[in-house]
Amino acid sequence: MRHRILMLLLGAVVLVTSGCGYHLRGTTNVPVELKTITLNSYDPYGPLTREVRNQLKLSDVTVVEMNTALNRKLPELRLVGASLGQSTVSIFQDGKTAEYQLAMTVSAQVLMPGKDIYPLSVTVFRSFFDNPLAALAKDAEQEIIQKEMREQAAQQLIRKLLTVHAAELVKKEQVSGKPEIISVGKSTPVSDPAK
Repeated sequence: MRHRILMLLLGAVVLVTSGCGYHLRGTTNVPVELKTITLNSYDPYGPLTREVRNQLKLSDVTVVEMNTALNRKLPELRLVGASLGQSTVSIFQDGKTAEYQLAMTVSAQVLMPGKDIYPLSVTVFRSFFDNPLAALAKDAEQEIIQKEMREQAAQQLIRKLLTVHAAELVKKEQVSGKPEIISVGKSTPVSDPAK
């Protein structure tokens, strides 16, 4: 009896989540022209680059290595830089910092072959409580928060690829329009001086 109730409850959860438009977290519908790209980073083996690669894989984007001859025809995602800063949000009664706000800013560019370079920038904020009595736990917690921030920044960066696609469509629309003929004043027929 208990097994039947559990199966019925599990079935109801599956039906409710499938009907409400629930999607897996971290996946983005990347435009077709950006489904195969190259990734160039200021820190090729760093944790942020690894997280961006992971998010690209989750979004079904193929990352081609930089040393192939096909690279000149593929879009390129360049990770230009990342910075992590902190500021004091609240203090204890004795004047020591009680809470920090961490801010991670990631700068990137998308280079479309034979076209423009599109700058992208993402900033992620998190708060961090500073407990002076638990120094080891504080360091471990800060590492976990920074890892989560890198994951969030990578997800937002992949979502921003949609803005590159939209900018390309707008530019294509502007270029493919009919040319406008501009004339100054009315043209008058020139009379023949021999007549």
